[in-house]
Amino acid sequence: MQQAFTPTKWEFSFVCDPLQVVKAIGGLIPFPATNPNDPRKKELDHLEQQKALIDQKAIARVRRELWGGLGYLVIQTAAFMRLTFWELSWDVMEPICFYVTSVYVMAGYTFFLRTSREPTFEGFFQSRFLAKQRKLMKAQKFDLERYNELRKICYPFTNAEEVGSPGLLFSSSSRSEFDGKVGKVC
Repeated sequence: MQQAFTPTKWEFSFVCDPLQVVKAIGGLIPFPATNPNDPRKKELDHLEQQKALIDQKAIARVRRELWGGLGYLVIQTAAFMRLTFWELSWDVMEPICFYVTSVYVMAGYTFFLRTSREPTFEGFFQSRFLAKQRKLMKAQKFDLERYNELRKICYPFTNAEEVGSPGLLFSSSSRSEFDGKVGKVC
């Protein structure tokens, strides 16, 4: 006599995960071929090249900031060591170091309150990257709304996380429109 299959909790969540089902079925559905002569596709390619350059510049600027921050911390640590062991004493420097550390903790907490990101190096990098990216896009008059619109049209079955672009920006209106909609394919 055969026993009926009764999945455990882990097997059930794995077997019945809707995202996995959608991805599996989505891989079987043939998508319409993109027309290489479509002017929208060419415009999107041009905007993607512009965005790639903006992203490279933003990353370079953020890395420069981070190296500057490291330099500042090294100089500060060296100065505190000098003051502690040669100029003053630990009794004088201990409260100073405590308050400086407290200021850094408050700065991390303020960063979290303002950005809703963890105060980690990665969170700081992402926050600074997005700020630099927005500034460069504004300076170069990059049409973000048009870029997002063309992405929705030409790549209707992908979302921002699957595209692999670290700085893919959506405005709040286009982001909500993008989620769950399928448009024409270029």
